[in-house]
Amino acid sequence: QQQSLAVQLLKLVLNCLNFDFIGNSADESADDLCTVQIPTTWRAIFLEPETLDLFFDLYHSLPPMLSQLALSCLVQFASARRSLFSNPERAKYLGNLIKGVKRILENPQGLSDPGNYHEFCRFLARLKTNYQLGELVMVKEYPEVIQLIANFTITSLQHWEFTPNSVHYLLTLWQRMVASVPFVKTAEPHLLDTYAPEITKAYITSRLECVPVVIRDGLEDPLDDTATVFQQLEQLCTVSRCEYEKSCTLLVQLFDQNAQNYQKLLHSSSRNPLEITVQEGRLAWLVYFVGTFVGGRLTYTSTDEHDAMDGELSCRVFQLISLMDAQLPQSSNEKVELAILWFLDQFRKTYVGDQLQHTSKVYARISEVLGITDDNHVLETFMTKIVTNLKYRGRCEPVISRTLQFLNDLSVGYPFNCIWHNIFENNTLKINMRSKLIKHFPFLGISDNYSLSDLRCRTVFYTALTRLLMVDLGEDEDEFENFMLPLTVSFESLTQILNSSFEQEEAKRMLIGLARDLRGIAFALNTKTSYTMLFDWIYPAYISVLQRAIELWYRDPACTTPILKLMAEFMQNRSQRLNFDVSSPNGILLFREASKMICTYGNQILSLGTLSKDQVYPLKLKGISICYSALKSALCGNYVSFGVFKLYGDNHFDNVLQAFVKMLLSVSHSDLLQYRKLSQSYYPLLECLTQDHMSFITTLEPRVLIYILTSISEGLTAVDTIVSSSCCASLDYIVTYLFKHLAKEGKKTLRCRDVSQDGQRLLHFMQQNPEVLQQMMSILLNTIIFEDCRNQWSVSRPLLGLILLNEKYFSELRATLITSQPDNKREVLDQCFRNLMEGVEQNLLVKNRDR
Repeated sequence: QQQSLAVQLLKLVLNCLNFDFIGNSADESADDLCTVQIPTTWRAIFLEPETLDLFFDLYHSLPPMLSQLALSCLVQFASARRSLFSNPERAKYLGNLIKGVKRILENPQGLSDPGNYHEFCRFLARLKTNYQLGELVMVKEYPEVIQLIANFTITSLQHWEFTPNSVHYLLTLWQRMVASVPFVKTAEPHLLDTYAPEITKAYITSRLECVPVVIRDGLEDPLDDTATVFQQLEQLCTVSRCEYEKSCTLLVQLFDQNAQNYQKLLHSSSRNPLEITVQEGRLAWLVYFVGTFVGGRLTYTSTDEHDAMDGELSCRVFQLISLMDAQLPQSSNEKVELAILWFLDQFRKTYVGDQLQHTSKVYARISEVLGITDDNHVLETFMTKIVTNLKYRGRCEPVISRTLQFLNDLSVGYPFNCIWHNIFENNTLKINMRSKLIKHFPFLGISDNYSLSDLRCRTVFYTALTRLLMVDLGEDEDEFENFMLPLTVSFESLTQILNSSFEQEEAKRMLIGLARDLRGIAFALNTKTSYTMLFDWIYPAYISVLQRAIELWYRDPACTTPILKLMAEFMQNRSQRLNFDVSSPNGILLFREASKMICTYGNQILSLGTLSKDQVYPLKLKGISICYSALKSALCGNYVSFGVFKLYGDNHFDNVLQAFVKMLLSVSHSDLLQYRKLSQSYYPLLECLTQDHMSFITTLEPRVLIYILTSISEGLTAVDTIVSSSCCASLDYIVTYLFKHLAKEGKKTLRCRDVSQDGQRLLHFMQQNPEVLQQMMSILLNTIIFEDCRNQWSVSRPLLGLILLNEKYFSELRATLITSQPDNKREVLDQCFRNLMEGVEQNLLVKNRDR
């Protein structure tokens, strides 16, 4: 009974300390809320030293399940806001916390419980989050405690297989301590130059020691959890920069030792595959560490000596690259390759570019050993590595996609011209990357050896390639045609295949590859001139091939998704690339093609009938969401005058809007909000329609209107702000339209009566279904008053229109909301409502909306 009471008491204390007192946290479960805004009235409790002593005593005397709760409370005590104390009071409070830490570390038995251990690690991290290093070093017990914490951290790192999540907090503590060193003004020694290199050493050696155990016992490899590894490496890079010489010396020594062992194993007569795998695992970790050290360079603290050490380390990785590539195509280790790509990216960010003087000492050692004298030479090495990976590692999807991401990053950043002129003009690369692409880079092929998902890489590849082409392209149409030649050949042969009796699978794979390639190219062409070249290339001959494919294979999302995404990319008016010349009909032609494709797909997909829960998204909803996204881009792109279609009797615009409605009615409201991509394409599209095409909305049947208005009503409370903001905007446009229509009705002039016929139907509908808008007003007001409203501006827009259209209901709702409050709050809420409508003229919506 006593234990049960203690549990409830501790939970109550913890919930009090966890409370979000000032409402600044959208997510109370997040651990990054590191300051507890304790009310000033609680100050006296926090100033009594007995309060902290009580919780430390509880930790030491209670069984593990309860002691963990006591530690959780101490985590929050350590996070009490600084402004609660004066400077002397804060120093005394911190002193008591440090004494408690010392006592726990001197009696570590309780830490063998995983829950206690994790909470204690969180507790240590909070000490540095909330207190400055200058304050910590002034505490009397600091020298003993920092030694105890260092030993505790080293022991924790050595037991890598236990509680990896807790290590994050220990590394956070050391990272923040080391980062604060330049700003400490006190004379007291911080001792980090003694302990930080020990922490770095423990992390490095423990990770190397884990490799044989993981491979021998078939355990889960920490390297597979890249998110955790990168997070920890980011923390380590700050820690390693304290006494950098010591850390670098250790890493050089370990790298040389492991690289030599690896070479011996490769050249030994009895090649032991297990030993080689272990050695490669260690090398992968070492390459990650070198990348981390190099990536940790900070301009303001770096010295020439540090750059020279980075040169020593980088030199070894560049040599390892040569060693690994020499074994191709016989053997290749995915983990080492991924580590090398991580290192190259870190080196690129740190030592390649304008921001760095070309005289950097990093190149001194590299040029001595490898003849790489500056960043131009490094770029050449990068490109050679990229080509090698694409050529020989086509079957390894992670390596290919990371390689292409690296190529993509290079093509976006500095230095375009350098890559293009110095490297791309190299004839061997010209051949590799033009006419014989498929032969040289197997992942660009369509053989059955590759799964369809592998073809996704092609989009990134062609985006990067096209960016490089763009550097020198200008208005050279011949150069563009030459660049497109492999795709032209493929499209011509595909056209012939489709016109004869053909092998479905081969044609399908070919088409999927082409759609992905073209989307990559279209994504990179962001100027009017270059985009027009692409449009002239694809229209009309090749776009009809895509239309035919949608008709044939609408049941197969592996085929339709890339084609629809390509069309959606074509419709994007990025950087005004679709603003064709005034004499050009291209904008309208493009929209007509998109309309045809969306209508074909929409009609065909509805013929599939009812689908099971697990099939409905891949087979139907995903395609619908891409169609909506494409249509939204067209409606908002500002390159088509939609009035022209009706004027000249062209039904493409009407057809696509009808297709939109048909597809919409086949989707349930719950699915609209449940599938994020669908809701993020439907609601912004609806916003476009209500903004510019209310004439279409007013012609819809009542059941469709009810469906659309219900979807808006449900979307108003969505967690996703894109959805809720679009709903508010759509509602605002509808309400404003109705209000203006009513204002015209009131004038009763002959001309206004004619003009207002358009809105009569919608007004009649709303009068028959008044509860629709009333419910939305209720939702908005409840959101504003009682919820954590993150988009108040959007929510405020439709509110006045709703109030003016439903004044009687607003008065009733206001009275209900006020009476639902406790007596002492009613007057306050009543005053808020009075303030809301103060100075608002009843019949002027646009003028008063902001007020």
